[in-house]
Amino acid sequence: MFEFKQARKLIEVIDTFLDTIEQGAIVFRDGVGNYLSKDDARFNGNIQKLSALEAEADSLKRQAETILYKRSLMPQLRGDILKLLEELDSIIDLAKANLYQFDVEIPFIPEELHPDLLKLTEISVSAIESVVPAARAWFKHPETVKEKLHKVYLYENEADKLADSIKRRVFHEMGQIKLSEKIHLRYFTLHLENLSDAAQKVADTLSIMAIIRTI
Repeated sequence: MFEFKQARKLIEVIDTFLDTIEQGAIVFRDGVGNYLSKDDARFNGNIQKLSALEAEADSLKRQAETILYKRSLMPQLRGDILKLLEELDSIIDLAKANLYQFDVEIPFIPEELHPDLLKLTEISVSAIESVVPAARAWFKHPETVKEKLHKVYLYENEADKLADSIKRRVFHEMGQIKLSEKIHLRYFTLHLENLSDAAQKVADTLSIMAIIRTI
C-alpha cells in the first residue's frame, strides 16, 4: 500500500511536470509573436512567465528523482525515467534560453519574414505538444506510444524544411540587408528550429522505452 501511494505520487508529480513543459512551449510561441509585433510589455511578461515555468519544471524534476531514489520505486525502469525527465526538462530550458536571446540581442527581422518565422515557431511548438502526450502514455498505455510519436517526426521534418527555406531566402533573395544581419537571421531561425529537434530527441528515447516495456 505504501509503495502504491508513492507510485501514485510520482505519477502526479510527473503529470504536473509535463503540464509545465506544455505551458512553457505555449509561452515561448506567444513570446516570439509578441517580439515580432513589438509588444514589449507582453514580451517581457512572456520572459518572466517562461523563467518561472522553467524553475518550476526543475523543482518538479527533482521531486520525481527524489521519489524514485528514496523510495526505490521502479528500479528496472528508473534509469529510463530519469533520462526521459532530463530530456523533457531540456526542452523548457532551451525555450527559455532562446527567448532570452531575443531580448538580449534584439535581432532585426524584416516584416516579410514574420509569417514564415511565426509558422516555424508554431511547427516547433506543435512537435513539443505532440511529444508530451506520448510521454504521458508511456506510464499508462505504452502500447500507444508509437502512434502518438508519428506527429512529432512529421513536425520535426516540416520544421527542418521550412527553416532551410527561410535561410535560403535570406541569403539568396534579400540583397537589401547586410551580411551581418543575414547571419543573425540564420542564427535565430536555428533557435526556433532547435525546439523541434529537442522534441525529436525525446521521441527517439520514448520509442526505445516503449519497445522495452511492451516486450
